[in-house]
Amino acid sequence: MPRWVAFSALTLVVLALVLFSARASERVVSELAEPTPRPASLSDGADHLDATDRAGVWRAQSSRPGPMAMLANVGASHALLAAVLAVGVWLAEIPLSSLGVGTATAADAIVAGTGLGLAVAAANTLLGGLIDADPSAALRDLLGPESAPGWALLLLVALPVIAGFEELLFRAILIGAFSSGFGISPWLLAVGSSVAFAAGHGAQGRLGIAVTGALGLVLAVVFVMTESLAVVVVAHYVVNAVEFVLAEGIGYEPFGST
Repeated sequence: MPRWVAFSALTLVVLALVLFSARASERVVSELAEPTPRPASLSDGADHLDATDRAGVWRAQSSRPGPMAMLANVGASHALLAAVLAVGVWLAEIPLSSLGVGTATAADAIVAGTGLGLAVAAANTLLGGLIDADPSAALRDLLGPESAPGWALLLLVALPVIAGFEELLFRAILIGAFSSGFGISPWLLAVGSSVAFAAGHGAQGRLGIAVTGALGLVLAVVFVMTESLAVVVVAHYVVNAVEFVLAEGIGYEPFGST
């Protein structure tokens, strides 16, 4: 018999960790996004820097982690939390069907998820151009790959792990499992999970929180209607991948100039 109370307690602990981490990431992204301090004498050429100035510039540049390191860190942390939830599902004997697992074939999930992801990405691109803003620019700049191995790490490891963990937590568990275990309306849970999903992306600023909340609500609605975790995972991945490829890969700026 499923141990719903124990599993919900574990889920809320993981959610609290995600929100706390998001708050910390907001400060880190804000600090790393600031231009590297440059001494006034730098404008006269590197030869005119004294030893103290050179050391200061070197420390400021070397203290900023590279994209590969940041991608590895993000991927590892999300994978760890996903593993904790997966173990919790197993120990609490949560029915996989309540999580939307195995409710759609791989082919159907890929087709439906890709179509949804491309539609959302197109809408996001259009909206970004209309309002002349890109709330994800600072975070994307820090994670944007600078080499082929970096792109492989991003597209084949980091983004799939991120999409898988976030959909498992915010859609499969907070909507599917909680609805099955406690008899709460999935539509009510969809709203609550979308608010939590938005709060977990505080590093993107207020506009980014609003946009992420809207994306979360779309994914929540799709999850409730399809009852498929795979569909929303694929869609989530496609949205993130398209944004990175457009902005960081080919240098296209559909989100405005800010």
